[in-house]
Amino acid sequence: MILVVLGTHELPFQRLLHEVEALIKEGYIKDNVIVQNGNTKFESEHMTIRRFIPSEEMEKLFQEAELVISHAGTGSVTTALKYHKKTIVVPRLKKHGEHNDDHQLQLTESFTSKGHVISMTGEKTLKQAMEELVLFQPTPFQTGNDQMLRTIKNYIDSV
Repeated sequence: MILVVLGTHELPFQRLLHEVEALIKEGYIKDNVIVQNGNTKFESEHMTIRRFIPSEEMEKLFQEAELVISHAGTGSVTTALKYHKKTIVVPRLKKHGEHNDDHQLQLTESFTSKGHVISMTGEKTLKQAMEELVLFQPTPFQTGNDQMLRTIKNYIDSV
């Protein structure tokens, strides 16, 4: 199953859904696709689209997904990484009317430069990003909480 996460921002993000649907119609994506679309209006016969998904169910979907394709919302990306999912991040962009600024592009560049995710930025298509996944081995992600726990454990061990 592929989980597509658009978040809850009030501006639409149809660009990503058009790419996913095109790859399904082309036969490139054969997996079941579940979309959390928030405030983005989109209808499809090829994907299960749900506006909002309760947090417990969303966690379960992240765990079950073989691939996560997500907007560059910090919570969505870090949840995918917490479950060690191969993740494609597609930032919402101001120039497309998908967000008020381009902070998601900055977040995407940060996660990508550290080897945690594949990004769909610039002229790269979703298909090209998915092809990169074949050889991609993500760098394990550690939250600040993990680092804090290690520091405390090391201190206790040294006492």
